[in-house]
Parts: sequence; structure tokens; C-alpha cells
Amino acid sequence: MKYYLNMEKFTAIITEGQDGYLLSKVVELPGCHTQGKNLDEVVSRTKEAISVCLKEKQEKLTEFIGLYQIEV
Repeated sequence: MKYYLNMEKFTAIITEGQDGYLLSKVVELPGCHTQGKNLDEVVSRTKEAISVCLKEKQEKLTEFIGLYQIEV
């Protein structure tokens, strides 16, 4: 795990919700998520959400390892 104080890059998983909005979840910051009408908006809102989450968090971050597509 890494401390958030030195991090500048975060990993966001963006998916489309049932209502057509894009949903963003920041991997390294559990509970840090937002939504937007389009990609530009969701990225902008994700940056804002990260700033808010970093101000509230005083703990270590989850380290992002990678993405896998698993076929079942």
C-alpha cells in the first residue's frame, strides 16, 4: 500500500449506468465515486471527488494491481 500524500495519479473505473450516466469509481480510494452525463464531465467530477476524498482520508491507499477480464 502507498500513502496518498505522494500520489498524483489515480485509477478510475468508468462504466455506464442503467440510466445512461457514466459512473466512476477510484480504485485506490474505497468509497470515492461519482457520475457524469459524458466522459468530460465524469473525468472532471472524478478529479473533484479525489480531492475531497484525499482531504478526508488519513490512511493508506489500496494499491492498484491491474485489470483482468475473466470469462465464465
